[in-house]
Amino acid sequence: MKYGSWAVLFLAGWVLPAQAAPTLPAMGARSDAVTVSGISSGGYMAVQFQVAFSSLVKGAGVLAAGPYDCAEGSTWRALNNCMAPKSWALPPTPESIKPRMESRARLDLIDPPAGLADDKVWVLTGSADHTVERPVVDALVAFYKQWMPAGAIRLVPLPDAGHAMISVSDTRPNACATSEPPFINRCGDFDAPGELLGHLLGPLRPKSTGRPESLVAFDQRPFIKGPPSDISMAEQGFAYIPAACRSGGCQVHVAFHGCRQSEDQVGRRFVEGAGYNAWAESNRLVVLYPQTVARSGPAAGSLRWVYNPKGCWDWWGYASLDYATRNGPQMAAVRKMITRLAEPRSNNGR
Repeated sequence: MKYGSWAVLFLAGWVLPAQAAPTLPAMGARSDAVTVSGISSGGYMAVQFQVAFSSLVKGAGVLAAGPYDCAEGSTWRALNNCMAPKSWALPPTPESIKPRMESRARLDLIDPPAGLADDKVWVLTGSADHTVERPVVDALVAFYKQWMPAGAIRLVPLPDAGHAMISVSDTRPNACATSEPPFINRCGDFDAPGELLGHLLGPLRPKSTGRPESLVAFDQRPFIKGPPSDISMAEQGFAYIPAACRSGGCQVHVAFHGCRQSEDQVGRRFVEGAGYNAWAESNRLVVLYPQTVARSGPAAGSLRWVYNPKGCWDWWGYASLDYATRNGPQMAAVRKMITRLAEPRSNNGR
């Protein structure tokens, strides 16, 4: 082959688009008992998703996060009131949040808050977590107590735990007190996914072993209006679909990773090692792992300036002023993913 031909092939490798991940399959999943959970920014995302879609979501597991719309669209508030509060920058009170929620419900931006009344909530805070400090988590618990019975809320203060997902499944976990990437820690035999799923769903069957073939990548682009990078979301997400769920009827749990835990930053460490998959395998549970992507201003294929260098979920307004409502682009995308999983299998296009 002549040099010119080799050059054409070489250049073509740079301009041809990468092969897209498969379509998220329609699974005939149940849409009447969705649960969510998340760590750090993923915890904030879980809270605002539960509030905005309270008629859909029936429970939330929250690790190291605070109350609904804590940041109020302000990066400054996010870093201070909602992570490391001071006497002059306290977390919001339930009384200050309630009017905002009721106003948004009247404008049909979120579901009626009364939908939270029959939910369950599991909340974890680590005593060595100096990223999202204990007063913020206490404010979250106080927020929930305004809308649901105290018995539905479980607060777990975990001694010595840092800012991380607490898992017994990761093969290379950090020590318990660590607050460093990939933010997956081992704290003895404490199994955060098992604990939170047990509280949200009721007694679980003993966990099995997660099967690699049940973890599938899927194309997130059909669920997003415009380029995914415009809202700091990745083109590819993941779902754990046990073989027993392929005939339909399984519940759906959405697991939101934290900052610096998306695939582009830690590979599949969170989706494989957070610890949900082994419980999903034996309990007829589909786990959805939507993915963000880090942005530091401009990005290829995007005309928007988005500053999200740690790949966090949008809980302070970097992608949209509507971030905490049903109209938030990340919120709407995840809602569409759940809708897809609930569609009858005949809609798989094959």
